[in-house]
Amino acid sequence: MASVAALPLTVKDLASDQEVRWCPGCGDFSILAVMKQVLATLGIPRERLVFVSGVGCSSRMPYYLNTYGFQTLHGRAPTVATGLKLTRPELSVWVVTGDGDGLSIGGNHLIHALRRNIDLKILLFNNEVLGLTRGQYSPTSRVGTRTRANPQGSIDEPLRALTLAVAAEATFVARTIDVDVEHLTETLRRAAAHKGSAFVEIYQNCKVFNDGVFEYATEKGVKADNLVYLEHGKPLVFGRDQNRGIRLRGLHPEAVTLTNDTSHADLLVHDERDPDTTLAHLLSRMVYPNLPECVGVLRCVERPTYSDLLDGQIEEAIRSEGTGQLEELFTGDDAWIVE
Repeated sequence: MASVAALPLTVKDLASDQEVRWCPGCGDFSILAVMKQVLATLGIPRERLVFVSGVGCSSRMPYYLNTYGFQTLHGRAPTVATGLKLTRPELSVWVVTGDGDGLSIGGNHLIHALRRNIDLKILLFNNEVLGLTRGQYSPTSRVGTRTRANPQGSIDEPLRALTLAVAAEATFVARTIDVDVEHLTETLRRAAAHKGSAFVEIYQNCKVFNDGVFEYATEKGVKADNLVYLEHGKPLVFGRDQNRGIRLRGLHPEAVTLTNDTSHADLLVHDERDPDTTLAHLLSRMVYPNLPECVGVLRCVERPTYSDLLDGQIEEAIRSEGTGQLEELFTGDDAWIVE
């Protein structure tokens, strides 16, 4: 890392001297640009910012940020980041992963980092394909997705990243889109401010191997009818004319048109602070084209972090047992000799 820059930081301070090597038109460029802008507003010195990644196109990000960074093994970024955060709690630790890296070989590591409420900011770039390994289908690829590895189309049921995060009891769960700069910026700022496990799925276009898979959510003429922008305490309204909404029929969300017989009072009201995960789970399962998809913060609740609970255990042990001596561990009753 370069010499320490004085606060406040600028976008230029956060740009590394490495050549950015993504394909022209890749959504990662947009995410990187917004990430630098957000970091510059946090008031955190560069020497306290750390980015940990796994393997894949998204995992190159630590090279392009003038902060501390570490590229780990395939899928292992959450584990390495967990160890770093627990030993250096003053650091702002970010994990950058992709749908192939984080939800296939890294799925188990991701789940446990989220359920433990480690104070990590986990960004999952989802392009529904394995781009770096030349376009195989990924855990999030839709049924029928054709790639070099499966020219007849994927028959696997896709894994829903938000549903997984909600089920793992992540305390902050959100979705945003690479080219929606304003929304992406606000979502990353909120994730940075959250204390606990923050999981952000970012729809990210792969120009080469899965171009246009999110056009329904990015094209100006259609996205208003295909997305619900979540706002805490407000009904779920969408549509170009804001004349449609989401209501519950039993336990199932359904899209309705607002008429004299159906008003805002009939619609589902978003509550991101509900400690129960039922609502967040329902929202995470709304999938285009059957329903508009949700973008924004699905869940934002407070719970003691793993570090807080661990520190409490250590302090209690010291109060009740004393500080202890290392020598006692080797000579105490729990030691044995193998002959």
